[in-house]
Amino acid sequence: MDPTRRDFLASGAAVAVPFAARGVSSRPEAASRPGLLAGKRAVVYGAAGAIGGAVSRAFAREGAQLFLAGRTFDKVDALAGELSQAGASATAAAVDALDRAAVEKHLDEVVRAAGAIDISFNLIGLGGDQGQPLTAMTREAFALPIENAMRTHFITATAASRHMQKRGGGVILALTAQVARKPYVASGGFGVACAAIEGLWRQLAIELGPEGVRLITLRSSGSPDAPGVAAAITEHAKAAGVTLAAFEARIAEKTMLKRMPKMAEIANAAVLAASDQASSITAAVLNCTCGEIAD
Repeated sequence: MDPTRRDFLASGAAVAVPFAARGVSSRPEAASRPGLLAGKRAVVYGAAGAIGGAVSRAFAREGAQLFLAGRTFDKVDALAGELSQAGASATAAAVDALDRAAVEKHLDEVVRAAGAIDISFNLIGLGGDQGQPLTAMTREAFALPIENAMRTHFITATAASRHMQKRGGGVILALTAQVARKPYVASGGFGVACAAIEGLWRQLAIELGPEGVRLITLRSSGSPDAPGVAAAITEHAKAAGVTLAAFEARIAEKTMLKRMPKMAEIANAAVLAASDQASSITAAVLNCTCGEIAD
């Protein structure tokens, strides 16, 4: 339904650079903290976005050592500073998650600094327009989020998996929306992009399972406290000829819990999925839709 659960990153080139160089900040390593992710080394792409920030804070709370990546270094660095002030270990880097060379260079730096990668979560925005029927869209507009989704998720997941295979384990997460399974009118290419991500995760799971690498997708129905979700819902409300509040109420009414999931709830689900408590789960979609979809 929305460009969702993820804020769009501004366009513009950015590349990964060595930790010692401009565009990367590494703060003194914090003492190991207890939690479900204690000792885990996590890379989060799109960390400066709304849901990326929520996930990063939850991971930090649960003891993960964080490597935060995004196109806008100042925003990622500010988040790393916030987490470090709270006692977490956080390193910020400017990385374009659509650039294979940049992603691989950054992960090589992470492994040299931390020894391994345990968790990878790509939360960058996919782009694309919503609010029009497919018959009114150009092929290019329809394909944009699909092409971005496949490009960035293939790049980051395969790059992380190559490092994880060497050490015999790891978790790679993705976030999709209910439109991956339940179509919404005028969702453009976004629903198809989400379905493609879930299909890619199943394929990677069967190939990487023997090496102990797990792949899990979190499927949300949109977090109303995320700016990107609000923007998408606004477009759908306009197309439906109703107010934003009325359209949000329509979505909530379709769920069993009569509400939409908050960003913190999605982040908490990500913590569980990335933890050893979920060690038997792979090739799965975690239903975080507040019951909009029944599995």
